Amino acid sequence: MDDTELNNKAKLIFIPSPGIGHLSSALEFAKLLINRYNHLSITILCIKLTTTSISDSYIKSDLSSQSQIELVNVPEIEPLPPELLLKAPLYYVLTFLQNLAPHVKETVQSILSSYPNSGSEPAVALVVDFVFASLIDVGRELSIPSYLYMPSNAGFLSLMLSLRNRRMEDVFNDSDPDILIPGISNLVPSMVLPDALLSKDGYVPCHKLAQKFIDTKGTIVNTFMEIEKYAIDALSDGKNPPIYAIGPLINPKSHPNSKLEQTQYDMILRFLDNQETSSVVFLCFGSRGSFSPSQTREIATALQRSGVRFLWAMRSPPNKANDDESALPEGFLEWMEGMGMICEWVPQIEILAHKAVCGFVSHCGWNSILESLWFGVPILTWPIYAEQQLNAFRMVKEFGLALELKLEYRTGSDVVMADEIEKGLKKLMEKDSIVHKKLQEMKDMARNAVLDGGSSFNSIGEFVDSI
Repeated sequence: MDDTELNNKAKLIFIPSPGIGHLSSALEFAKLLINRYNHLSITILCIKLTTTSISDSYIKSDLSSQSQIELVNVPEIEPLPPELLLKAPLYYVLTFLQNLAPHVKETVQSILSSYPNSGSEPAVALVVDFVFASLIDVGRELSIPSYLYMPSNAGFLSLMLSLRNRRMEDVFNDSDPDILIPGISNLVPSMVLPDALLSKDGYVPCHKLAQKFIDTKGTIVNTFMEIEKYAIDALSDGKNPPIYAIGPLINPKSHPNSKLEQTQYDMILRFLDNQETSSVVFLCFGSRGSFSPSQTREIATALQRSGVRFLWAMRSPPNKANDDESALPEGFLEWMEGMGMICEWVPQIEILAHKAVCGFVSHCGWNSILESLWFGVPILTWPIYAEQQLNAFRMVKEFGLALELKLEYRTGSDVVMADEIEKGLKKLMEKDSIVHKKLQEMKDMARNAVLDGGSSFNSIGEFVDSI
């Protein structure tokens, strides 16, 4: 659909999860929509899950120049006991949303009442993050169509939908036989299922969430047809709501938002500018990725033995002025001068786009995977939490677009030894490998998907048509 065909205004109300991995792609989707369609306007409901949420400042900085996007705060409610969040995060979220739902409904009603009763009211739809799927009931009560937003991939969506065919008490066990999931071409080992599905505290909330997934007018997925055709075709069987594959959603530039970050940003790019083309390995494990001192030492030892140049994002970088230095082998900091760099905050997009970077040791979060595909940088898999184990498994076994270090690693599991990491690093640096070649082909497909006439470009048009 062309802009000129949008004669009537349309209002979308986004309800994104404040988790940074969910939030970043949802905001990117919002910006993409209003830049392409002049008659669309978007209201984003800001929900605080915890008192330490960073989502407010992130949203404001990311959308500061977007006049067609309005931010509305949902009234805060009494938080649940923090120990519940640690013990059963999904149960915490569902209970929290149950208490918050009346306030969300009032907020949406207030937005609707702001339109004049002159027959010019825009069409309205809710776009709800899958973690907040229970809020679809708000749309139903107000006779507003809801769309599910999936910041992860179609394979994970297939797994969630498959729960609808299981009983509430059928919790997965990591020793179960391999599982057939419609939408994933390989049998899936139970050991690569998300943590949440392997315990009652996580499985039951996931099962309840999955029941809501079909109560929508469609599911928007941050993926593209060329990489997930098998999953998208399987989900487009007439039994599920329509699938809109609209990715990859890539923010082309990171924006440092403090003097400390700007200083580190400049240091990182200066370091990369001084390296040869395709000579640096980038290690980054997401906003929640961290390791024990013993695992940190094994990583450092592997880097030292392999001799590769590196940029290592570590949540609490060791230096000579703090007690964390003991986490690294003796003399490592002195050895790495000129060879590598350790830092806490990194501009991941600019790093992956840099000509010096040859490989990416990653936790396999879906945003990071899409960024690696976009820039053609191969991944060495080291998943940690959420659906990352499943992502890693599919990238290696189903797509052949990543190299395997670990597929089933979980926080608190056995330490990955330096010898194994060293072998993986050396494989990652083999520039003529099959994975490198396949990745360059997928890079072109990913970029073509979002161009005018590409699969994702067209899918976005179909989504707007459906409003």
